Amino acid sequence: MLKRTTEKGLFALYREDPDKADRLLFGRRAHADRRGFLKGAGLTAMTAMVGAAIPFHRNIPEHFIPVALASESTIEGKDGLTVLNDRPVNAETPPHLLDDPITPTARHFIRNNGLVPDDMSPGGWELTVDGLVDTPMAMSIDDLKNNFEVVTEALIIECGGNGRAFFNPPARGNQWTYGAVGCSEWTGVRLADVLKAAGVQNNVVYTAHVGADGHLSGDPDKLPISRGVPIEKAMDPHNLIAFAQNGNPIHPMNGAPLRLVIPGWPGSCSQKWLKRVWLRDQVHDGPKMTGTSYRVPNRPVAPGEEVAKEDFVIMEAMPVKSLITSPAMGASAGGTTEVRGHAWAGDRSVSAVHLSIDFGSTWIETSLDDPVNPHAWQNWRANVSFPQAGYYEVWARATDSEGVSQPFAIAWNPKGYLNNAMHRVAVTVS
Repeated sequence: MLKRTTEKGLFALYREDPDKADRLLFGRRAHADRRGFLKGAGLTAMTAMVGAAIPFHRNIPEHFIPVALASESTIEGKDGLTVLNDRPVNAETPPHLLDDPITPTARHFIRNNGLVPDDMSPGGWELTVDGLVDTPMAMSIDDLKNNFEVVTEALIIECGGNGRAFFNPPARGNQWTYGAVGCSEWTGVRLADVLKAAGVQNNVVYTAHVGADGHLSGDPDKLPISRGVPIEKAMDPHNLIAFAQNGNPIHPMNGAPLRLVIPGWPGSCSQKWLKRVWLRDQVHDGPKMTGTSYRVPNRPVAPGEEVAKEDFVIMEAMPVKSLITSPAMGASAGGTTEVRGHAWAGDRSVSAVHLSIDFGSTWIETSLDDPVNPHAWQNWRANVSFPQAGYYEVWARATDSEGVSQPFAIAWNPKGYLNNAMHRVAVTVS
């Protein structure tokens, strides 16, 4: 079972296992010849993390920590993210750092399945749309900008395994707690517009997505992940082929220079480093589409129950969920404190968010904003009065537009997906 690293700084990672730290952070095994270490994906990763080209990278020794990153409070090149203890780089954002209505690029989580591409320059990037289309197309990013309407929307991306760390019995995989979610502003063109221009044939059932990231084995003939969605979902006008994040180029670890954003469904559908979308007359069977990957049992199961592979179904819309972003876990609070956060509900909207400070005996209604556009999370807040000094837990419970509310307990499944149990934050009132 993979174990989660709890807020571990770069120095600690390198002290414990420097070779493993190099593999974790830079996606490539260290070599005895120091001049051979930072090439390809390793150099690309370090460049992304420090935010600039490294002119003398050939002189960098093995197990080197750039001083720009070398503090115990910095895990990698974003702002306060926690790197999980596996390979490739996966990093989540503590809930209190997700307090902004729109998630800053520096605080958007990272979910990689393979090695980042060697070349992420937008100038020579080409997207192919083919398969069961009337007119196969190969387009540059400029072609997309010039030939289709460019739109900007705030859209949620959430890993299907967000919350896996709380499963009991544990589920294998990245041990996400709460922070594998973000709602940045994405700019791009509608996937539906591009597919319509290519001409979707009548027998199309599913899309298939291909990125430029490399397989962890280094085999150029293998893909680390290639997922897709039913054609009906693909034609949702809020799906984007995005080339900008929060008004700037997409962060390299978030899929620069081009990615899909398929909001409301697991983030694995939102292919990063997008190179190809092809249309098929069957459910796509690429890597991470078959077996039990991104699938859940077709019925409720008991914790620890063995489930046959044929009884798993593909995950689609994400469930209703909420996040408390202030106060932070373990904070001290006054007699009256503003509690705030976000809520979202897959393909639905959120109709209400309630809070409890007495372990669910009574509930307080919050002020809930409408989403700024469909598939954006909704911001909420409430002034909460604590009756006396002591230890409290603040619980948040969202209800979606169909009347479905978050549960208290986890609906267990073998792969640790879709945990939407209520978020609980401890505070001490003095």
